[in-house]
Amino acid sequence: MNRYWKGVLPEPSLRTVGDMAGVLAAPVGERDPTTPLYSMYRDLAMSADDRDWLSRQHIRYDITVIPPVVLGGEYVKTKGHYHPNSPSGIGYPELYQVLSGTAHFLLQQKSLSDVVAVAAAAGEFVMIPPGYGHVSINSGEEVLVMANLVSTRFASEYALYEELQGGAYYKMEGNGWVMNPRYPMVSSFREMSARDAPGLGIQHGMDMYDLVSGSADLSFLNEPEKIADR
Repeated sequence: MNRYWKGVLPEPSLRTVGDMAGVLAAPVGERDPTTPLYSMYRDLAMSADDRDWLSRQHIRYDITVIPPVVLGGEYVKTKGHYHPNSPSGIGYPELYQVLSGTAHFLLQQKSLSDVVAVAAAAGEFVMIPPGYGHVSINSGEEVLVMANLVSTRFASEYALYEELQGGAYYKMEGNGWVMNPRYPMVSSFREMSARDAPGLGIQHGMDMYDLVSGSADLSFLNEPEKIADR
């Protein structure tokens, strides 16, 4: 982690095999349910000034570390969640950057009118648009390390992913994207590569934490109406 974070690291929150069993494509068999699958370092700040700035902006900076694992033929992933609507009636977005490894972000609207798999390599950013749930997947052979910036004004919603045993698609070893049979028919599934957002001052290759230390305008994370039509 020293390669990606020079500040103090708190003890991470862990997702274990048991935590994830209800959202996987297949049973995990005899795997120990207490085995950690990935780690989440939440609410990080390099300095007291940065922490104060983040607190005043109601924004959190996190790092997630996902080792390469295959469970029942499925590549390891995060649990998946939706964000609630902001006071404007538009869902809160989230900004990710891959720091190491490669990722697929499976984004889906609750209506399933759009499901998209976004591939991102180290240094690339992915914006989780307002109204989309998301799962982050490590389908590579390296450890996946991701940073994210997100509003602290809401709690993530996991219930739909738990009820339907994961996202609309599973990323399976050797079989690619396989639709989750518990979902109704998905009208649109597409794949795309990560795109930066120069209009928001976000370009691939820059350091996400520079947005914090440089006091960038991140108000869109709490006011999604500013980017809803982009």
